[in-house]
Amino acid sequence: MESESFAVQRTALAGQESYTGEVTVSAPPALACALIAPRINVLRAQHPQLSLQLIGSLGSASLSRREADIAVRLSRPKEPDLVARKVETIPFYLYGSADYVSKTAPEDLAFIAYDETMEQSPQQVWLKAQAGDRPILLRSNELNIQATIAQAGGGVAALPYFLGDRYGLQAMESVSADLARDVWLVVHSDIRHTPSVQAVMNFRVSCFES
Repeated sequence: MESESFAVQRTALAGQESYTGEVTVSAPPALACALIAPRINVLRAQHPQLSLQLIGSLGSASLSRREADIAVRLSRPKEPDLVARKVETIPFYLYGSADYVSKTAPEDLAFIAYDETMEQSPQQVWLKAQAGDRPILLRSNELNIQATIAQAGGGVAALPYFLGDRYGLQAMESVSADLARDVWLVVHSDIRHTPSVQAVMNFRVSCFES
């Protein structure tokens, strides 16, 4: 019965023919903060009657259960009822403050990592490979916090390029292959052609093209 209820909700949304109503977008917090939120006025100018709910989430919101209408994910979904489009490949680098990097010998570097909730993420695995035997002294589940710690000279962190640039950090050479993550824009097939959903999806794509 619950799945039928969500299906009815999706059908109701799919039946809308105007650029009105609320569309919920789920995205990783750092990406939502750095790439989506600063451009919200672009969407507002194009569709002033459309309401956007932007959720920063480290997990994968369920589109079938209407936890979100559109999701931005760093891995391609496997569910058959979801439609995915790759919108960008984001490179990650080791970043530290220019002062910290210049004054700290490579063997003395301290590393800033995710906490145990993200232990299996590609970024965490890559960072640990970079650290080797050197210590991980600071941990946080949120990349903006990691970037702020790095900016304050607390160590080096594995960050996407847009956060490194945003916080004025210096990129360092990696000791193994570089890391890059594909970004996927995901929507349930039931609502992919709804005007309001299409408008938000087009806006999301434009956030990566700027």
